[in-house]
Amino acid sequence: MSASIFSRIIDGEIPSDFIYEDEHCIAIHDINPQAPVHALVIPRKPIRMLVDAQPEDQALLGHLMLVANKVALELGVGEGFRLVVNNGESVGMTIYHLHLHIMGGRTYAEQSMG
Repeated sequence: MSASIFSRIIDGEIPSDFIYEDEHCIAIHDINPQAPVHALVIPRKPIRMLVDAQPEDQALLGHLMLVANKVALELGVGEGFRLVVNNGESVGMTIYHLHLHIMGGRTYAEQSMG
């Protein structure tokens, strides 16, 4: 897999302010937010899409979920947020490096209206 923008951020080639960082992943604010709070949890391991994950990635995938919870709490949306994982162009995936979207700060009714 060629280096995605996320790999370049992880490697320090592109500057970014990390919300969270550990040996397995990073979290950053989305540069094109779709909600009042919109952050991304990105594994350091470059898995192209969720469908490309292997059985040996099970612990990493679980870790990403736990980090998403921690980041949501830190960003003040721990009581109500969505986790979204896009898998393929037909559902809006634009960067082919697995990542979780944390989106919150809006009620379900507000989301339904616009």
